[in-house]
Amino acid sequence: MIEQYRIDLARYRLEKAKARLHSAQILLQDGDWDDSIGRSYYAVFTAARVLLALKGLDSKKHSGVIALFNQHFIKDGKIHKNTYRALIDAKIKRESADYEDYVSFSKEEAVSQLAMAKDFVTRIEDVFNAILAEDNSPE
Repeated sequence: MIEQYRIDLARYRLEKAKARLHSAQILLQDGDWDDSIGRSYYAVFTAARVLLALKGLDSKKHSGVIALFNQHFIKDGKIHKNTYRALIDAKIKRESADYEDYVSFSKEEAVSQLAMAKDFVTRIEDVFNAILAEDNSPE
């Protein structure tokens, strides 16, 4: 049985991921496409940490979170490899938007990143709910 504090932390992170989606949407509407790309990534990153919380796992580094997510949820088949690829792609775009000179993303790229992030967060929420239902089912 999953400890309640892990469930509470996972729920908190899920709400934070949804808030970041909302921020990405506002930035997109304001024409701030690069920062929308970044907020979309952080929604995805935070959503990945939802499932890690259920296992009591985390990392202080983005690469560590991604590696743990891959190890515990992709390799065992709980989440499709395409979802993992979306996380990696989002990270690359966010880093480019934040750190590279002369890089600017288009509205279409920001729209696409946000759509991917919404799908990612929804998939994570579905897996989260399935894990909770399985954990609460009588044996």
